[in-house]
Amino acid sequence: MAVAFNRDKPHCNIGTIGHVDHGKTSLATAITIVSSELSDGAVKVKNYDEIDSAPEEKARGITIQTAHVEFISKKRHYALVDCPGHVDYIKNMITGASQTDGLILVVSGVDGVMPQTREHVLLAKQVGVPSIIVCINKIDQADPELLELIEMEVRELLTKYDFPGDTVPIIRCSALKAINGDSDAKKGILELMDAIDDYIPQPTRV
Repeated sequence: MAVAFNRDKPHCNIGTIGHVDHGKTSLATAITIVSSELSDGAVKVKNYDEIDSAPEEKARGITIQTAHVEFISKKRHYALVDCPGHVDYIKNMITGASQTDGLILVVSGVDGVMPQTREHVLLAKQVGVPSIIVCINKIDQADPELLELIEMEVRELLTKYDFPGDTVPIIRCSALKAINGDSDAKKGILELMDAIDDYIPQPTRV
């Protein structure tokens, strides 16, 4: 029997941004899986189709409207906004991102920094998002040497737009493998959740 959802922990709003198909929605699913295990089932697992739920989203294969997912970490209760990645829906991303206390920038370990990666970081700066943490996703499909170059490129991009690129945590993950039950991949998701706890400041609510 699932335990009750404990919302007594400090609350924080975060979002995912990044290029289309780099794995933002899969990451959101993976986080709910790991959080559900961490909370003895209090957190409901949200599968990909539940997050990416509107008919037009499924038809086009991209996330159009922002979707909200709840999860808890070791320290906090979170509302995660799965922001649209497709270029046509950047205005939706701004609306979603401006409501957040911090963002997870998802970058494919196969493709690296792409045009929307840059656009989303710029927009995050323009709307005043205070903190960004980075997830290099799809590491199971990536060349390890390429991952080092991608990390350097991401840090340079963040620095360019006045985020602390030299010190931003960059966590390597495979959301898909975590969804499929791989224990090492789940550890990567948990490492990301811990980094979010530690790096994104607790907001002061009015």
